[in-house]
Amino acid sequence: MGRRSRIARMDNVRPDRLRVLLDTVLAALDERLDGRQVAGRAHLSRFHFDRLLSAGLGEAPAAFRRRLLLERAAWRLSRGSSVTDAGFEAAYDSTEAFSRAFRRAFGRPPSGFVARAEDFRLPAPNGVHFHPPAGLLVTGDVSEIAMDLTDRLIDHDDWLTGRLLDSACGLTGEQLDREVRPGHTVLAFDGPEPTVRHMLDRLVWTKEVWSAAIAGRDLPAGGDRSLEGLRSRWDRASADFRALVHDIRRRNAWNDTFVDALCDPVQSFTLGGVIAHVLTFAAHRRQVLAEALSELGVVDVAPTCPLEWERARLAARPHTPAQLRGAEEAR
Repeated sequence: MGRRSRIARMDNVRPDRLRVLLDTVLAALDERLDGRQVAGRAHLSRFHFDRLLSAGLGEAPAAFRRRLLLERAAWRLSRGSSVTDAGFEAAYDSTEAFSRAFRRAFGRPPSGFVARAEDFRLPAPNGVHFHPPAGLLVTGDVSEIAMDLTDRLIDHDDWLTGRLLDSACGLTGEQLDREVRPGHTVLAFDGPEPTVRHMLDRLVWTKEVWSAAIAGRDLPAGGDRSLEGLRSRWDRASADFRALVHDIRRRNAWNDTFVDALCDPVQSFTLGGVIAHVLTFAAHRRQVLAEALSELGVVDVAPTCPLEWERARLAARPHTPAQLRGAEEAR
């Protein structure tokens, strides 16, 4: 119980498609719908819905839904719900039927489960479980190389900064140098950042400076602040910073301390502290910059939220019902 397991997906069951199917099941959890009706919510036939979900989860849709309802019932029992109420919410017409199903799944009757205060999660072939109070928990696929927190932070920073640079290309020189945030200062030693050009430069320059400090290179001189120059500088700086972070992670050197001779006066920092510092203030700068670009009339500014970015990685565009059916109907 509670052990980590993987989703054995077929190649044609993409993660974004699987998410659509899971969302459909979750949304219908409290509705007494038959399999055909649930499949219709996903714009699929019952045959295609069952086949796709079974391929993606390694578990029949009816068994999957029944297990989620029993897990939720077990959680509700642990929170003080009565056996009658928990059984009714789990779509059982009688307490006796619920108790029999519960005993088969958990090895003891509902009353015995409450007394032992056990984990409400049942063994699953796919790592998908009920997540209180009304969601799902989907464990990562351990057959794939997982992105850890460092990957997510670095990749999102890299992607979003690049998109903001692209968005700024539609501005005139006057707009780039207009003081949209008079007196705006993120860090005193970096100076004011009142214009979009200043903001972009500081996003790039911060990576350049800290990469130089960690690698022991000379402090970079003021670089080209044209949009083409900023893009070229960013491509180099982001690649250098990413390589440094990956090397630190590979060596588990987060607590290693280095003396930064580029500071005046000289100071010492841990490598982990530096990375946290850079990413923290980069996130703030990106948010302020995105708002400034919107105020200057830039449309479709990239979403600054990592959750939206991660969804975009899994599903670059929405799928129509025909696309959702496509892989199976083509077989």
